[in-house]
Amino acid sequence: MQRQELMKRFLKGTDKTGRFVVSSKITGITYFVEPLDNGKPDKLWGDVDPATNKLTGDYGNKVIGAVKEKNSLITKNNGFVNILTFKGSPLGEIDRRDKMYETQ
Repeated sequence: MQRQELMKRFLKGTDKTGRFVVSSKITGITYFVEPLDNGKPDKLWGDVDPATNKLTGDYGNKVIGAVKEKNSLITKNNGFVNILTFKGSPLGEIDRRDKMYETQ
């Protein structure tokens, strides 16, 4: 996939996918971030019906800000290298990698 087409697809519907791009002003490296959806969240959220005291609405599944792994655009076939899946802040990992690349 060409870079321009990939960028267009990557940034389409970011509210739903959670995808974003960070460009380092120090190293010039562009980092693509794509949160992965690994199933239902630990806690469901919605509205509490005061009559039944039960949770209504399934808001956590409508717009989750992540993609299923099978729908990921960050793949070797799309030209990505140094692909890493981890828990925690992607911005912290970007900062760590950027400092590492800066010293090399």
